[in-house]
Amino acid sequence: MSRTALLFAGQGAQVVGMGKDLAAAHPTAQALFAKANAILGYDLASICFDGPESELVKTEHAQPGIFLVSWVAFSLLKERVPGLRFEATAGLSLGEFTALTAAGVMSFEDGLRIVRLRGRVMQEACEATQGSMAAIIGLEESLTREVCAEAGVELANLNCPGQLVISGESSKILTACELAKAKGAKRALPLAVAGAYHSRLMSSAQSKLKAALAEIPIYHASVPVMSNVTAQPHGAPSEVHVRLVEQVTSSVRWEESIRSLLAQGFTRFIELGPGSALSGFMKRIDKTAEVFNIADAPSLELTIQRLS
Repeated sequence: MSRTALLFAGQGAQVVGMGKDLAAAHPTAQALFAKANAILGYDLASICFDGPESELVKTEHAQPGIFLVSWVAFSLLKERVPGLRFEATAGLSLGEFTALTAAGVMSFEDGLRIVRLRGRVMQEACEATQGSMAAIIGLEESLTREVCAEAGVELANLNCPGQLVISGESSKILTACELAKAKGAKRALPLAVAGAYHSRLMSSAQSKLKAALAEIPIYHASVPVMSNVTAQPHGAPSEVHVRLVEQVTSSVRWEESIRSLLAQGFTRFIELGPGSALSGFMKRIDKTAEVFNIADAPSLELTIQRLS
């Protein structure tokens, strides 16, 4: 019997219009958007639905927006397939908070508030530093690590074979891109992001996130939840606190996390939230895996049809 893992989208997946058709078609979704607005005290739903893009891409809006749309997709999946069982969850960076919430580690309300705060303090860190990121395509991890050491930047995301992301000071990222090309990278592309996520330049956000996490209840997970920091399941609630703070400046070990799930016999993966980046990564990691995604009304209906 196949084992199912749920995967939750990370920052960068945001797009104006996300969740709008789900809210229009499903009262459950509409109610969750209204609830989120009440919790946060501002109209996050309208930013997700109608933008403008300049507001949605701000880290303080993008992170809770993606969390919310991912939670809506998860809630609708449970509503439409009440007998569905999942045995693990994982999320890319921000998505790890959604994965933990889906496993009962924190409440939806606390998860949304924490993610909003995380986005805000990371935005502040971006504004206080001159950082950026770049995607390194077609270069081995060992050579990419050499590039990072030579340029003084950090390896931020290990997404899938042939796709790594580096992070650091903007001037050093440009140097690193040239070094990567010289070492044989097919492409080295600076990314349109607000700052150097998953690098030491985000360290100022950690103390504020740590203090906020200390104020909310953290419970034992109902299913294993993969940690971006360790590429292994989270441990006790006290360890969850530590890992989520570490995650702000640590590398996202996504490919390793997925390979760990595959080794445990997981063969079905359902991506929840805007976009389909995680499904794309999965195809590069293991083409034999069964992959679904729920990002909008059409993909919800297609996934329900395929699951049934």
